[in-house]
Amino acid sequence: MNIRVSGLADKASAIGAKTAIADCDIHPARATRTELYPYLAKRWHEHLESYDRHPYQGMMEGPPYPKAQPNASRRDAYPPEGGPQGSSLSFMQQQHLDPNNVVLGVLNPLQTGQGIRNHDLAAALCSAINDWQIEKWTSKDLRLKGSIIVGNEDGPSAAAEIRKRAGDRNFVQVLLLSRNVEPLGQRRYWPIYQAAEEAGLPVGIHAFGFGGNPITASGWPSFYIEEMVGHAQCQQTALASLVLEGVFERFPKLKMIMIEAGFGWAPSLAWRLDRCWRRLGSEVPHVKRPPSEYIRDHIFWTTQPMEDPERRDHLFDVIDWIGWDKLLFATDYPHWDYDDPSRVLPPGVSEANRDAFYLGNARKVYGIA
Repeated sequence: MNIRVSGLADKASAIGAKTAIADCDIHPARATRTELYPYLAKRWHEHLESYDRHPYQGMMEGPPYPKAQPNASRRDAYPPEGGPQGSSLSFMQQQHLDPNNVVLGVLNPLQTGQGIRNHDLAAALCSAINDWQIEKWTSKDLRLKGSIIVGNEDGPSAAAEIRKRAGDRNFVQVLLLSRNVEPLGQRRYWPIYQAAEEAGLPVGIHAFGFGGNPITASGWPSFYIEEMVGHAQCQQTALASLVLEGVFERFPKLKMIMIEAGFGWAPSLAWRLDRCWRRLGSEVPHVKRPPSEYIRDHIFWTTQPMEDPERRDHLFDVIDWIGWDKLLFATDYPHWDYDDPSRVLPPGVSEANRDAFYLGNARKVYGIA
């Protein structure tokens, strides 16, 4: 699917910023608890008022550590008219989109219907989130594009939502989270990948989520910093599962984007997978090539949190392995660990790689002319 974004050059010149950028991880928020009600059938209003939502994580939903509350806020990102950070389009334009010359912003809503045990409610909430993205955001600022939110634990209904939105130029990807009931290569999720491939849409896998399991392989950590570091570990689990379960053999045109978990771990994971595959490949005959080849062919990476080694040549070595054509710039606006586009890249990057990093790669993977 190709999408044409009109007026990019005019908007860039009007803003006066030197570099036009794509921000591939912006988090919009609802201003009020009932903001989705206009997009939900009345039965769900009554259900939510009577029973609320029942997440897979029991009593826990949303960030479990105090530092992450409320919603990993940037203190200066609360709109002057009130409401949570990320809930005001006009303030987002004023604080982020305009001054940073964001000509393409990809919305990744959190706190959606994903991770809810009632699959009918999950599907209704996800569809409502998608309608809300159009009405409140993408229809009012053509720089913004939405992500198709799906009730990921119910593959058939998720696939139906993707097909419902296929061809809608308000959306550029399907969004999943990294922590689910099972690792993402499991066949319960394959209908999602089939529908995404049919629609020509990449699948974004954003760090976070609750699937009913502890957030580490050994249980619950003591500190927020452990959860932050653990985002990378959850993404590694998801990526290994996708490769070893044969998802990319089954869906050879599928592209995936690893969002908000860094990328410095990619080479070492690929090397270890390759080594194990050379010895144990007979167990997974459907994996016909070294795992690193699937990773290089199918995976893109958003840059936030940007890796920051002491020596820039170490960063460049990692990116050279991944490929400059596979990195998508992201800020994580409006969260506290936001990456400033003016400070992300160290000196020594060629103009061609810089242009691809900030905008070209995003246009390519999202099919935007």
